[in-house]
Amino acid sequence: MPRRDDIRKILVLGSGPIVIGQAAEFDYSGAQACKVLLEEGYEVVLVNSNPATIMTDPEFATATYVEPLLPESVARVIEREKPDALLPTLGGGTALNLARALWEDGTLGRHRVELIGANYEVIRRAEDRLLFRETMEAAGLRVPRSAVVTRMAEAERALASVGLPAILRPGFTMGGEGGGVAVTESEFREKVAEGLMASPIGQVLVEESVIGWGEFELEVMRDRNDNVVIVCSIENVDPMGVHTGDSVTVAPQQTLTDRQYQALRDQALTVIRAVGVETGGSNIQFAVNPDTDEIVVIEMNPRVSRSSALASKATGFPIAKIAARLAMGYALEEIDNDITRRTPASFEPTIDYVVVKWPRFAFEKFPGADGRLDTHMQSVGEVMAIGRTFKQAFAKAMRSRELDVAPAAPDDDEELLARLEQPSHDRFELLMEAMLRGAGDAELKARTHIDPWFLAEIGALARGKDPEAGLARTFKSVDTCAAEFEASARDPTGRATRSAAATAARW
Repeated sequence: MPRRDDIRKILVLGSGPIVIGQAAEFDYSGAQACKVLLEEGYEVVLVNSNPATIMTDPEFATATYVEPLLPESVARVIEREKPDALLPTLGGGTALNLARALWEDGTLGRHRVELIGANYEVIRRAEDRLLFRETMEAAGLRVPRSAVVTRMAEAERALASVGLPAILRPGFTMGGEGGGVAVTESEFREKVAEGLMASPIGQVLVEESVIGWGEFELEVMRDRNDNVVIVCSIENVDPMGVHTGDSVTVAPQQTLTDRQYQALRDQALTVIRAVGVETGGSNIQFAVNPDTDEIVVIEMNPRVSRSSALASKATGFPIAKIAARLAMGYALEEIDNDITRRTPASFEPTIDYVVVKWPRFAFEKFPGADGRLDTHMQSVGEVMAIGRTFKQAFAKAMRSRELDVAPAAPDDDEELLARLEQPSHDRFELLMEAMLRGAGDAELKARTHIDPWFLAEIGALARGKDPEAGLARTFKSVDTCAAEFEASARDPTGRATRSAAATAARW
């Protein structure tokens, strides 16, 4: 399928200020995509309120506007620049909400601006909690029992059917803004009020708790020909109940059997097709009951996200670049993979190493903050490490945080175990201390709901069985296909060397 020549000028929206819950990964993705659009010969008009981003550097757009990300401001840019299309999938929830508002107020229609990457109906089906639930149920997929509320009276009625604890998810927000876990009735009312205020459409999903279930995300790409690839699977070491941005995560997933993983793959394909994402990437979040294998769909984002930025870095698969080309009309098999230089983007990445992401918190800068974690993201950054095993990557990421204040564990053993029941920024330091004091895996599983496989791996580290001990540090080449196919590798000067397959064969 050739690229679209009926489009000449494309408007790109950034994500605005870099704040907790919406960070620099959108600048990373947006800069990549803008570069691709320019290389393809399109004019790029960029609007972003944050001049400190890389994407607002002059070389990344034909015209750059540092303006408030509000419908009125962007409407004036559209009137002046007259773009043919708007690509809203690179600026997080901010850009999606803004594109939705410009559609609803008639701006895009009046100026004949086409939404590409994700159209208005796709945005609504993915971001409107009620429509998403209805879409999933119509596709035959299980979602948590829930009710969508717009007033406190409706929330009170929903509480009777959903029960406590309850998960609150405001509509059209990101980073879990305004949401959280409610354990008591007073906490429930407080968080519903916060969620209604945070949601730009005044909508909150009151959802049954699946706290303690395993949490998994799949990064999915789809083109106009309905070709779909799974770029990466990501597993949260923390079980459900902690925002994925605040969780220690690992790619690829570690604890599912092949049968369980194939079930997740099948459901991911159903989700992206049911929502209707024609071109580009989406991340789809699932909860899996470790005792019954039951799977529920939690949510999906029809755009690049912090998870897709992690997946890009973990696998080398340039999600933002490929999503931009898909929006131009290309099919996956027509796009070269930047890393292998031998396989098209229709090949799914396969990695023979382990990547661990560890969030970075700064609670010491906020007097009165207790460090407890829930579904509202609070991390201010993250580190990523690659190793041949989970233990290697976990230990490297843990060391890389460069903490200003080292976490301290209470002296009393029972107090230590009690603190493990509430997810917190220092949970894994507390967990490893409890292991050193002799706490058994069964007790720790009951307190934390962390999968026994992870407990065994972390326990080996805590008890001094460090797989890096006594070994020399080395550097190894990696590619996105685990040496299954030929791949071109390059040295730091950019010169081609032996194939990555041959390099990998030396490991």
